[in-house]
Amino acid sequence: MKQFLSAIALVIPDYDEAIAFYTQSLGFELIEDTVMSPEKRWVVVAPPGGECQLVLAKAANEEQKRAIGNQTGGRVFLFLRTDDFDRDYARYQKAGVEFTESPREEPFGKVVIFKDPFGNKWDLIEAREQQS
Repeated sequence: MKQFLSAIALVIPDYDEAIAFYTQSLGFELIEDTVMSPEKRWVVVAPPGGECQLVLAKAANEEQKRAIGNQTGGRVFLFLRTDDFDRDYARYQKAGVEFTESPREEPFGKVVIFKDPFGNKWDLIEAREQQS
């Protein structure tokens, strides 16, 4: 049997603002934007070449609004793996992405934490090549 995570729901305050950040600042692809009702859309974005997608889910009530940017209680929520850390770090800096620290080397590779405009913390990671 084969299983994998195909999508993760991310609670956001506004569809268009979220689409703009993920597609323009991070370079994600807009996979789908379908109107479901006057208040609800099915919006899916994904990094180029990525298998897992984000479903951008607009908060529909006060409880969901309170969860925006804090879906993991303040921990890093999403991990974006890249094949070129320096390229993406420079691109994100130029796009105005907010970093919470300077890049650092860890045993697993190069990493830096950034935030999306809604407060969610992300790791940008370039994994170190495995040595046999």
